Amino acid sequence: MNLKMYLQQLQKFIPHSWLEQIQNLHSSLLFRWIVQNGSQPLKLSHKSVMVFSPHQDDETFGCGGMIAWKREHGIPVIVTFLTDGQGSGNSNHTQNQIIQIRKQEAVNALEILGVKPSEIYFLEKPDGTLPYLKDEERQQTIKQITELLKRYQPGEVYVPHRKDCHRDHEATYELVRDAIAQTEMKLDLLQYPIWLFWRAPLFILLKLPDIAAAYYISIASVQDKKNRAISAYSSQIYSLHPGFIQRFLSKHEIFFKSES
Repeated sequence: MNLKMYLQQLQKFIPHSWLEQIQNLHSSLLFRWIVQNGSQPLKLSHKSVMVFSPHQDDETFGCGGMIAWKREHGIPVIVTFLTDGQGSGNSNHTQNQIIQIRKQEAVNALEILGVKPSEIYFLEKPDGTLPYLKDEERQQTIKQITELLKRYQPGEVYVPHRKDCHRDHEATYELVRDAIAQTEMKLDLLQYPIWLFWRAPLFILLKLPDIAAAYYISIASVQDKKNRAISAYSSQIYSLHPGFIQRFLSKHEIFFKSES
């Protein structure tokens, strides 16, 4: 049984409110275990950074602390959003209004973290379509990413986890990975989990080599900036479970190293 079928079967027998409580407990315990036992400390480097985010908020949830720390130390950080974020589900606005709201929220959040608007890129692919791009558009998207990589020559690249339980997140990883391969650049590729700990039990998705690649960093010195940046995404927070948000208010961030 694959992950999708497993979750569908689970939801048939467990009330939604109970399922959310289980997800909250699972996410909290798993995050704590990885920080305390299942990962190694990662020292923040002075390498320049590019962050690729499928939606406007993933970059702040996943690595807002790292971004704030780098910017406080004068290290360049470039952030690229792949989709337009129109699928947020806010029925009070048109799709175009949602796109503009999310774009402005991203600019506001990243300003708190120290990233200027000139250092933010929006590729504006339709939300939810990244895994289904036709070959021509997929290659064009990879080319856009490749051009940005060549322009900024980052020492580190951050992407969503390759098994992040969200089609756009996993597709973002694949698109960026393929772009890096085309550039033949030598850089550090780090994956940040968003939905991985919330949507599925660890043992279903991660194998021992995956867990061995887990690292954590302390963001205590910039935790307030990250929390304020999360709050800047006011159109999104209302639809997310409080327990889901709470995990990202921690003084630690988790990353998984992978071969570039």
